[in-house]
Amino acid sequence: MALGPYASFIVTSYALVTAVVLILIAWIAIDYRRQKARLRELEASGVTRRSGRNATEI
Repeated sequence: MALGPYASFIVTSYALVTAVVLILIAWIAIDYRRQKARLRELEASGVTRRSGRNATEI
């Protein structure tokens, strides 16, 4: 496959986009784990979600 005189630009661009997407995926996975841990802490301390209540409790 011949990319011509712009081969280095094309390859660099694809490499950077791939790196950014992988960083975003890792960031989302780490944030998800943090949010789940924080939610477990809140529930363990007695804080409950409003969506968990029945209509008769309101």
